[in-house]
Amino acid sequence: MSITNQQVAGRAFLRQLYADAYFPDQVVDRGRAILLRLCERIEAEQPADVAALYVLTQAATEEFNLLEAEFEAAGSEIETVAREEIAEDFWFIASAYGFPDADVEKLIATREW
Repeated sequence: MSITNQQVAGRAFLRQLYADAYFPDQVVDRGRAILLRLCERIEAEQPADVAALYVLTQAATEEFNLLEAEFEAAGSEIETVAREEIAEDFWFIASAYGFPDADVEKLIATREW
């Protein structure tokens, strides 16, 4: 499934992580894929309210939790810069799909990073 939301389709997700050699591109690519799958899921399921959106974003957050081990194996980690960048992209996604008032902490409430 391809993304139909043009605002999302044009977004360079995790841009700061790609720009910093501390974060290995092959692991960042997996994080970007998580965000794109989240967008596809939102478009497919069309959550009726912010509570339904939180279910989807928290599931994607759990995928990032698993990705932390890959960052560590590559000599990196999801630290402050990465946390902020990931959270910003989650908020961007929520806003782009009509939930600009979503609480970013609730979007990523299941995070372990």
